[in-house]
Amino acid sequence: MSSRDLQLYITVESPCSYLDHRSSRNLVPDPEISLNLNLYSQLIQYGFRRSGSHCYRPHCPNCRECVPCRIPVHEFQPNRSQKRCIKANSQLEVTVTAARYSDEYFELYARYLDARHDDSTMANPQAEDFSQFLYSDWSDTQFIEFRNNGVLVAVAVTDFVADGASAVYSFYDPGLSARGLGTYCILKQVDIAHRLGLKYLYLGYWIANHPKMDYKSRFTPLQVYVDERWQRYKPGQPAFIPQPLRR
Repeated sequence: MSSRDLQLYITVESPCSYLDHRSSRNLVPDPEISLNLNLYSQLIQYGFRRSGSHCYRPHCPNCRECVPCRIPVHEFQPNRSQKRCIKANSQLEVTVTAARYSDEYFELYARYLDARHDDSTMANPQAEDFSQFLYSDWSDTQFIEFRNNGVLVAVAVTDFVADGASAVYSFYDPGLSARGLGTYCILKQVDIAHRLGLKYLYLGYWIANHPKMDYKSRFTPLQVYVDERWQRYKPGQPAFIPQPLRR
């Protein structure tokens, strides 16, 4: 099946995961259709995202602040700060392995969520939350492991699709936040995608001025999906920038 033949549905309103005191709706594929890697590869080109075995795209009637974004990896050049991050973490051992559950992964995942998202529903995760959120039966999901002298310090959960890689989620040792491991995960995903000859690294949704989401605009050049097409993001160009956050 092609995405052109796929019926889409709008979900009922629910509390927004990103912005307080707002509700959200998502555009989702027909739940009667079995998703597969080919269909997912098409959907991601239209700004969709995967969470577990579900694909979705924000479709809120009065808000357009969640903007799909991606890095064209062959054009990417790290800035000074990112070069320092690469140098600071260059001794880490990097291994790519198929997504799976292990107690080692889950222990790091739980510590990360409890430290970074203690005010959200993601805190205090259970073992089943790990697999239900991070991978699915039909996605080509890999874990990029980062180890320091054999000790697991970070994992970048990465989907591989037809034209690129998708940064699904990263988690790392919260005690090592000064090393910029979140940034390093993205930089390494860009590097791996480039070496594999893929065109893009999909970063999910960018929210301007959001304390946990605005970091994506620091990876340039960045493309954003606006008005049903991918466009180059140019800082300061109003047509590309959502409305400022209202608190």
